[in-house]
Amino acid sequence: MTASRTTRPARQSRALPKSVAGAEALRSPGEANVWGFEDSAPAKQSEISRPVTRTLSYVEALREATDFEMARHESVVVFGLDVDDPKAIQGTTRGLAEKYGPERVFGTPLSEDAMTGAAIGMALAGLRPIHVHIRMDFLMLAMNQLVNVAAKCHYMYGGRVHVPLVVRAMIGKSWGQGAQHSQGLYSFFMHVPGFKVVAPATPYDAKGCLAAAVRDDNPVLYVEHRHLHFTHGLVPEESYLVRPGKARITAHGSDITLVGISAMQTECLAARHYLTTAGIDAEVIDPIWLSPLDIDTIADSVERTGRLLVVDNGWIACGAGSEIVAAIAERLMGVRDLRVQRMGFAPVTCPTTRCLEDLFYPNGRTIAAAARDLVEGTKTGWVPDEEPKLAKLEFKGPF
Repeated sequence: MTASRTTRPARQSRALPKSVAGAEALRSPGEANVWGFEDSAPAKQSEISRPVTRTLSYVEALREATDFEMARHESVVVFGLDVDDPKAIQGTTRGLAEKYGPERVFGTPLSEDAMTGAAIGMALAGLRPIHVHIRMDFLMLAMNQLVNVAAKCHYMYGGRVHVPLVVRAMIGKSWGQGAQHSQGLYSFFMHVPGFKVVAPATPYDAKGCLAAAVRDDNPVLYVEHRHLHFTHGLVPEESYLVRPGKARITAHGSDITLVGISAMQTECLAARHYLTTAGIDAEVIDPIWLSPLDIDTIADSVERTGRLLVVDNGWIACGAGSEIVAAIAERLMGVRDLRVQRMGFAPVTCPTTRCLEDLFYPNGRTIAAAARDLVEGTKTGWVPDEEPKLAKLEFKGPF
């Protein structure tokens, strides 16, 4: 009973703007309104019926999804430290306070535990809060609220209550922020039944995943790598959902499977390019949703390639990459011979200096080197020469 599927009584809502009302036709069969959000096939994506030509940044896609969901129903509120600041959380909340007013978009004190308690209370009372954290590191101050309350209320009260809470949390290096501001701790939440975890890597998925998270009746941790914020990709104008439980193959190949989580998706695509110079054809997969996790797509790929390298934005021990590798080993053990490897943070506290940061984080060249060793079954010592154009590689999305 940790995943709520119960339809709630219908409630009256204000008339939807024409742009929103038109998008209602995009709902898949079996999908109910924002209060019940039933879906007979949760892994199926909303259909986009016409060619997509519009390009948005990740930030713009996030803002558009938030705006759409707030227009769609007045139960959606946005709050957190500096969401109403002129910088507007990298621009993701820009203009929303002016459009929807201070009752639905407001800043908060620097008090993660108390504000998370307030968010849970809002969700239990019928609102759909989006609680924004500019750094994931400080979710640790609210772990009791998130793990022992938000994730468990639906189960503990026999399915009679729901906690439709979205927790936006930013991860990733920048400006030498070091030990307490650079951690990717989302695997903590993957461990907890009742929580969903998503880490979109493209503007397309940023919009579709946020819409799906807001409409979900369960708490969702929405992970944003700050290096992705200003990447660009094709994004439909209409509403659509990227639902939990379905990964995406972003590049097809036959020699090795690379799974890149969040910003490591871009680095895996760069690694794929480097590997072509060594005659290696890599398949790249973006899991998108980490809980629930689509192991089937990854397993099908690895069954073909026989080799798996998972690249994470966190430490290897007990991480998301570890879970993927373990699940694949369990699935394919005895089916075929496998070679598997994990990559992530170096097993030390995050340094602040650039030269040490370069050693701490995986990148396209180090991923390519590890992938070639895995394919050839030996330490080759090969590291590709850097190609500057790949340092700014942007994954454009599914189109």
